[in-house]
Amino acid sequence: MTRTLEMTQNDCPFFFEPLHQGAAARAQQFAEMWNRSEENPNQTTIDAVKELAQYELTRYCVPEAFGGIAIGRPHALDCRALTLIRENLGWSSALLDTAFAMQGLGSYPITLAGTNEQKGHYLPGILDGSRLGAFALTEPSAGSDVASMSCIATPVDGGYCLNGEKTFISNAGVASQYIVFAQTQSGSGRAGIVAIIVDAGTAGLQIEPFDVVAPHPIGTLRFNDCFVSDTQRLGAVGDGFQIAMKTLDVFRTTVGGASLGMARRAIDESLERAMTRVQFGKPIFEQQQIAAYLAEMKTMFDASRLLVYRAAWCKDTSEQRVSSEVAVGKLFATESAQKIVDRAVQIHGGLGVKKGSVVERLYREVRALRIYEGTSEIQKVVIAAGMKHLHQRQR
Repeated sequence: MTRTLEMTQNDCPFFFEPLHQGAAARAQQFAEMWNRSEENPNQTTIDAVKELAQYELTRYCVPEAFGGIAIGRPHALDCRALTLIRENLGWSSALLDTAFAMQGLGSYPITLAGTNEQKGHYLPGILDGSRLGAFALTEPSAGSDVASMSCIATPVDGGYCLNGEKTFISNAGVASQYIVFAQTQSGSGRAGIVAIIVDAGTAGLQIEPFDVVAPHPIGTLRFNDCFVSDTQRLGAVGDGFQIAMKTLDVFRTTVGGASLGMARRAIDESLERAMTRVQFGKPIFEQQQIAAYLAEMKTMFDASRLLVYRAAWCKDTSEQRVSSEVAVGKLFATESAQKIVDRAVQIHGGLGVKKGSVVERLYREVRALRIYEGTSEIQKVVIAAGMKHLHQRQR
């Protein structure tokens, strides 16, 4: 399928630097050549990370100071580059997009708070694709309410004894290490959260994979008296909450990029279908209702791109937290992508619900974006809180 919309960054150049062209072009080339079976998601993910590394795309997951590619700040990730890459990979495959995203999400806490020894041990493998990362924050009874987590890291001589569960953990079963967030004392709230690197194969760590509607490696981590050395802790005790939030601040924006890629693909497939499917003696594009659907889809897509890349630009160019801008971008883009894909299924008719068709796959893949890294409902809470804060500050 040839893309019918302009290349990603060309239609809003005011958000980008010249070096972003390279990130987008490399990702687009890789996405268009990617054609792997996803019947075995675990092996496909492992292969995808290796190939992403060969294309040097994993270098955008690590700051320049540690071997990655920087566009501006050598010690920070470039949110616009990550978002452009995810837009292109999301156009091709949600599994491919997730494989890339987890290399960043599962390593950025080490970049933020790791010692030189930790960075030297883990980050080179993220770059060359020999290590897969994972970010273990969510629990069965603690999702958006991070401070209510019940996984406990009890301080013991030389380290911590982990007990509890983490669930909906992407890369469960294939990750080389997991960034685990836990309380050092039951009921201690944010102040007691610690971030710990737990290597795969550590005694006391049990992994239970499960299936979701868009298959990729995901599962539950169970810790039963799992001892982890104090040398595996990231930052100080109590730093865990801030490490988690700073990581999500970067990667929540890029979820909007993934939704843009899926929406773009849905529009591309729908326009092709509308121009070639003939009913009543003419292409269905000539039916006013179908043309109106496509016009609405394009409008939602363009508005989404402006909001998503405004958020990414704000993140890259400001030292202040930009939670409200990020929440607006993620909320609008993911909700719009769902609507765009739904319209694409409608335009395809019966073919749209045939298993194996592109739009059927997109219909399954797009749904999770409105949930992970902050549900749409939580984004509205963040936006409203930002409005309240601004109102109070201006009075």
